[in-house]
Amino acid sequence: MTRQAALDHALRHLDSGAFAADLARRVAMPTESQNPDRAADLAAYLEREMRPAFEAVGFTCRLLEEPSARGPFLVAERIEDPGLVTALAYGHGDVVRGMEESWSEGLSPWRMTERDGRWYGRGVADNKGQHAIHLAALDAVLKARGRLGFNLRFLVEMGEEMGSPGLKALCERHRDALRADLLLASDGPRLGADRPTIFLGARGAYSMDLWIDARTGGHHSGNFGGLLANPGLELAHALASIAGPTGQIRIPEWVPSEIPAAVRRALGDIEVVRQPGGPALDPWWGEPGLSPAERVFGWSSFEILAFTCGNPENPVNAIPPRAWARGQLRFVVGVDPAAILPALRRHLDRHGFARVQIAPTRGEEVFAATRLDPDSPWVRFAADSIARTTGAPPAILPNLGGSLPNDVFADTLGLPTVWVPHSYPACQQHAPDEHLPIAIAREGLAIMAGLYWDLGECAAPLSRGERDARTARG
Repeated sequence: MTRQAALDHALRHLDSGAFAADLARRVAMPTESQNPDRAADLAAYLEREMRPAFEAVGFTCRLLEEPSARGPFLVAERIEDPGLVTALAYGHGDVVRGMEESWSEGLSPWRMTERDGRWYGRGVADNKGQHAIHLAALDAVLKARGRLGFNLRFLVEMGEEMGSPGLKALCERHRDALRADLLLASDGPRLGADRPTIFLGARGAYSMDLWIDARTGGHHSGNFGGLLANPGLELAHALASIAGPTGQIRIPEWVPSEIPAAVRRALGDIEVVRQPGGPALDPWWGEPGLSPAERVFGWSSFEILAFTCGNPENPVNAIPPRAWARGQLRFVVGVDPAAILPALRRHLDRHGFARVQIAPTRGEEVFAATRLDPDSPWVRFAADSIARTTGAPPAILPNLGGSLPNDVFADTLGLPTVWVPHSYPACQQHAPDEHLPIAIAREGLAIMAGLYWDLGECAAPLSRGERDARTARG
């Protein structure tokens, strides 16, 4: 059988309605990791959906627990020959809260609905649809060739939407069981709906709280105006000192010293434009002198996610006693996560804001920044495979603008990381009306069937000697 036969098998699986039926059944499981009442659903997703699906294509499965995790983990494994290339794949079966009351009429987070060429439902894009594409593609390769031609381990977690608690500890504990030559996974969006994409890492994420407790209780704004410091004004000025009026970060430790040449070359091919259904972009915002692609994929950005002072719903004529804000830094390779908060403390003190208290956001995991070298042979392998399937070269992003637990795979497991996303920026993945265009799912099935076929055909971008050296170092 041929590569094209594998692609045809994958596309027939979608065109027959079988793929949609599988995905609809998985969407119907309300696997909200942020909802403590859904613990049973998290375990059931792995036991009732993932285990049978993997066993049907010749994988052995086991469920693993980690005390700090939000839910269990599933590790599926198919080892055809220890001498073959071994890939590790990853997906997450948990979703954000459904927000049932806010979906458009006729739509529900827990009932997959086809409308206007899209599938709607919680998890269709993030991430149930994406790991379903992997499973269907693996099945297509096996039907066409009778074997994969490589070894594969597949890790599915149920706590990614909570920051992947326990994932790093699990990978440290089970390092040998997860040993591989590369990570090949899917999450996040493409650059645009019409351009297949590879990304090689992710920006890091560090959330922090900033607040001023000035005094107990509010005081009349007339009787005490001019006599009592207003914590809202103080905190606003402190926040304004962190980033300029066009968003330029003013704390040197929060930005990289430079954008590496290989990263600049890769980003030279990337055009960041407004996506259908997405917001208009602000060309004047961000680090001066950088292209839009460099600002979101090659540099750091700081955002204020929330700010409260007084009673916004029912303001009164009183100087409030407290002001609070939550900030978030998205940062790239070259920024030390351990230096972020100390650098902020020094900056605030230096600018006269010693009254501002700061702390990392409680319960939020810190994602480290990661990035595979765009010149890696694994990148060339994946790009060539996708171009062979689609007829055009994919976009290559040195890292995703968002954050995901890629540091666990890149740093803890020491793997080169190649991500092939099957969603798009306007999918509303953390909002009502989450959806996945069927055309992206269809193309994604062909892309993954081609990638898995080609992985079984090649000796590997890494020589056996290099792989043995990597194993020895691990």
